[in-house]
Formats: sequence, C-alpha cells, structure tokens
Amino acid sequence: MGRRVVVTGLGAVTPIGNDVQTMWNSMMEGKCGIGPITQFDTSDFAVKIAAEVKDFDPKLYMDKGDARKADRNIHLAMGAAVQAVQDSGIEGHYEPERAAVYFGSGIGGIHTFEENYTKYLEKGPRFISPYFIPMMIADMSAGMIAIKYGMRGAALPAVTACASGTNAIGEAYRHIKDGYADVVITGGTEAAITPSALGGFVKMQALNTEEDPARASLPFNLNRGGFVMGEGSGALVLEELEHAKARGAKIYAEFTGYGSTCDAHHMTAPDPEAKAGSEAIRQAYVQSGSPDASKVYVNAHGTGTPLNDKAETIALKKVFGDDAYKIAISSTKSMTGHMLGGTGAVEAVASIMALNEGILPPTIGLDTPDPECDLDYVPNVPRKQEIECAISTSLGFGGHNACVAFKKYED
Repeated sequence: MGRRVVVTGLGAVTPIGNDVQTMWNSMMEGKCGIGPITQFDTSDFAVKIAAEVKDFDPKLYMDKGDARKADRNIHLAMGAAVQAVQDSGIEGHYEPERAAVYFGSGIGGIHTFEENYTKYLEKGPRFISPYFIPMMIADMSAGMIAIKYGMRGAALPAVTACASGTNAIGEAYRHIKDGYADVVITGGTEAAITPSALGGFVKMQALNTEEDPARASLPFNLNRGGFVMGEGSGALVLEELEHAKARGAKIYAEFTGYGSTCDAHHMTAPDPEAKAGSEAIRQAYVQSGSPDASKVYVNAHGTGTPLNDKAETIALKKVFGDDAYKIAISSTKSMTGHMLGGTGAVEAVASIMALNEGILPPTIGLDTPDPECDLDYVPNVPRKQEIECAISTSLGFGGHNACVAFKKYED
C-alpha cells in the first residue's frame, strides 16, 4: 500500500501568468498566451509565433550572481519552485537528508548551447563561458533547487521529452510513498524557444504554421495543424501525509495514482492503437480507486497534432469504455501552447486547481470538433463542475507516456 502522499504547495511560471493565481485566472478567462516571437528574428522561419513567458524577472527568485550563471530554463524552474515552497511553508520543517528534488526538462539549456556555440564559431574556444556545461545540462534545475533549500536527499531530473514534468512528479510521489523521503520539490521546466529548436520542430512538421495566434493551438479541432511552442515551469511540494499534518500544512489534494509506460513504437509518432498510453492512464485511475467517470476530469496532453489527439481519444476510450463520454476533458495547451518538459507540471497544477475550485478550464478555439475526437472536451468556456479525481496525461517523443492522478484529501 505504501505511505500516503499529499500536495502542500504549488508554483507556476507560464505564458498566461507568472504565478498560479494569475495563470488560473487567465484560464478562467480563456486567455491565449500565444503571440509573435520576440526572442529572435523569425524572418527566415515558417513559424513566427510561440507562447512566451512575459515580463519574468529571475532575480525575484535567485540572487543576481546565480541568475547570471543559469540558463533561462533554470530561471523559470526556480521561479516555480520558490513559489511552491513559499506556498507550502515547508522551509524549516524537514530533515535535509529526508528531503529531495525531482525536476524534469526535456531539452535543458538550449539557449546556453546556442549562445556558446555561436561564440565558438565566431571567436574561438577561449570565448566559451566557464559556466557553459553546468548551464546547459538538464539536471541543473534539480541541483540548484536542492542547493537553495539544503535538500540532501536525491536530486534527479526526468528527461522524457514532453512527459518529463509528469514523470518527475510521478517518480517523486513514489519516492515518498516507498519511504525514501518525507518531502520532495518536484515539477518540470523548459525554455526552448530558440532558432535551432524552432527550426528543428519545423523540419519535423510538428508545428502549426498558422500566424493567427487564436487559430494556432487547436486541440481536438478538425482544423488542427500541429502544436505551438511554449515555455514555462510548474512546481509542486509533495509531502508524506503525517509529516504534513504534524506541521499543520494546508493540503491541496492527495496524490493517488501514477502510471508510466512506453509505446515501443516510433521515435515521434504515438502508437495509433494507444496500447501503452491507455495502460499509463489505467494504472493511475485504478490506483485512485476507479472513481465514477462523471466525477473525473482529465487534463489531456492534447497537443493539437493530428496523430496525438486521435490516439489520446482512443486511449481514454480503452480505459473507460462507454463511460469515456461521461468524463470532462480539456487541453490547456490551447491557451499555453506546448511547454515541452514544463507542460506536464503546469498541467498538474491546473488539474489540482480544478479539483479545489470546482471549475474546469476550457479547450479554447474548439469550434469545429473532429468527429474522431468525439468526447467532452469542455469547449471554449470554463465549466463549473465538482469532481472527485483529476487526472493529467503527458505523451512524449520516444513513446514516453506518463499519467498522474489526484483526489480531494479525506482524513
């Protein structure tokens, strides 16, 4: 059975808000965070829009020197993690050896890589930053969070493409459940809106080339044409239940299920039969006690690519059968774009907020549903609906499937 795990802190830095409440308010307004790319000149690119984080100051969360020695993906991670820690009130309430950090990133410090490789080509190796390697590697968000809070347990990344944030959160849950830690700061981050990353995704034909932000990220829409690059970070503080109760912590939700599988099918395309994807969802749902489908909300991966949305719909039908039509489902990527390694963590935060607020975020832009995606995707406007279980799914390149589930806490 293992120990019970609860969520006691939340943090988020996203294209629609640089804290949890602002992000949530934006979701309730159906706000789209997509716009013209400002971080570099897109004249030569087929794609010119993305979902950028706006007006973010890393020095609110890191000292100036540390910020200068860190990649943008680390800046965003520190922002979300510090918010979650402050929200939880956990500081001073853990043994360092019983506290850990699990933080995912699909790509890591690609801003740093591009900047330093450009310096190398233009000026030679002497001009490469001495911080190039630690700024670039994907584990450094976990490392810097652990340093800041003196957490001497495990400090690990999950690097599973678009499932990185969700896998990190799920593995953090197991780490506490199985008795290895009492407290874990966990989540995911990504800041990959760069020329090489954008160019690579364009060549893969993964991105929508639409220039109208309102028509660019269209999950489950018949007219969908690919995903929109985003950036951001989400963070949670997880605690063993008795540890949280002993210090009088507020409890957002109980973490009740986690599934992790691999399609073993293709480098980028999902298995069209969704065998492993459905199994990840089934594991999380069954571990949560298989609650009535009418009381379940699913924050779908819902990227807006033709193959993903169809496969995810098939996966949900495999798990729930005819009851799949009773589930409320939405894709918040319609508002945030696809934040890659950060997206699962942000969507877990959104799922927990839905559980607490009794309001479900919408899938905006869903004016022409795909007949093959025929479930209830909470189209266009939020819905007031009490739920018992919130499920968040992530499906990454390489066939990585991850799913986490939360329920209202009951003593």
